[in-house]
Amino acid sequence: MQYGFFIDAKYCAGCKTCQVACKDRSDLAVGQLFRKVHNYEDGGWVKRGEAWISNVTSYWLTISCNHCANPACVKACPTGAMYKRTEDGLVLHNAADCVGCQSCVWACPYDAPQYNPAVGKVHKCDGCIDRVQAGLRPVCVDACPYQLIDFGDIEELRAKHGGTAYVKGLADPNRTTPSLLVNPPTGAISSPIGGNRK
Repeated sequence: MQYGFFIDAKYCAGCKTCQVACKDRSDLAVGQLFRKVHNYEDGGWVKRGEAWISNVTSYWLTISCNHCANPACVKACPTGAMYKRTEDGLVLHNAADCVGCQSCVWACPYDAPQYNPAVGKVHKCDGCIDRVQAGLRPVCVDACPYQLIDFGDIEELRAKHGGTAYVKGLADPNRTTPSLLVNPPTGAISSPIGGNRK
């Protein structure tokens, strides 16, 4: 099994309730976020015949650790502090083994691992593993007032919602195979080749 997230970005209003709930649950300091709500804008004016037409797209997208099938952070970690659980695919971090080198921070194309200067170590989203093991959902899922975030086995989410990881503004999913499905707004689907950041 591989746990992952589904995000219905088509209807997200950017309220950041999921971001605040995650920050509160994790008791994060100022400047530290495990879930981030980004606003992406694209497009401009294009000429069609004698007319100029606007093709501007703007949308919100909430992103946390995507618990990738091929996590760059795990590969980059020299101590094994960053690891992937075989039973559910969650990418976790063992603070006791972390030396604070930040290799995982630099490797992750989704900016998921966060360096905590107060303790000189990295920390990150753990998929609310304690809640999941108790049969509950991650706090970001429960907090969304529009019910636009879902969490579970990625294949079940794919069957239930569909979605894609090829979204403008996100890294090329071929790099890490994120456990992420997005229902993108019109104009937000990116090409499988190029067009993504990092």
